[in-house]
Amino acid sequence: MFGYLPLGAAFGILAMDVGIPWWAALTMSLVIYAGAGQFLAVALLANQAGLMEVAVATLMLNSRHLFYGLSLLGVFSGAGWRKPYLIFALTDETYSLLTSHRGPVKKDHTMAIKLSALNQLWWVLGTLAGVMIGSQLAFDTTGIEFVLTALFIVLTIEQARRLRRWMPFIVAMATALAALALLPDRHMLLGAIAAASMILLIQYRLDMRAPQQADAS
Repeated sequence: MFGYLPLGAAFGILAMDVGIPWWAALTMSLVIYAGAGQFLAVALLANQAGLMEVAVATLMLNSRHLFYGLSLLGVFSGAGWRKPYLIFALTDETYSLLTSHRGPVKKDHTMAIKLSALNQLWWVLGTLAGVMIGSQLAFDTTGIEFVLTALFIVLTIEQARRLRRWMPFIVAMATALAALALLPDRHMLLGAIAAASMILLIQYRLDMRAPQQADAS
């Protein structure tokens, strides 16, 4: 709630600032529900980008959800009719909560869908508050989109404190810096995610082989 209400409000304010109707901003939060993707869409629409540009940019930005989905195959297994909404409502923040939850998430799909729906409710209410504020008050919105970056930083810190394993975060930082230095902007996100995933998969295979080799010896 404390993350989504101000973040949704920031989106609503930005949407009104660039001339998007209030009902369109609210509809985006209801049927698209992609925080970073919605911020990107606002920026692109403000610069009169075409539909194809918006589609490709959004696809590249949200490609990280491919990796999220793979890591939640066990969590969503057996969810039945609830599975489509769990997939639709999977955001960075929901993923963080699902993977850091200490209860029986894999067996409790009711909890997972309540958590997902509640997060979307906060986002929609935040958007509604933002469009109301944006329609009534005029102020400089420069830098307001940083709330998204700030929330990602908080989520990363929470995951690091819970896992107490620094290798994934070191790999993520190294691959991100390498992608920033070596790849063009349009390929940077996907390249960093792919490289980090490959390194962590290799590390996982090595960790799995170590006990087997010890048993064989």
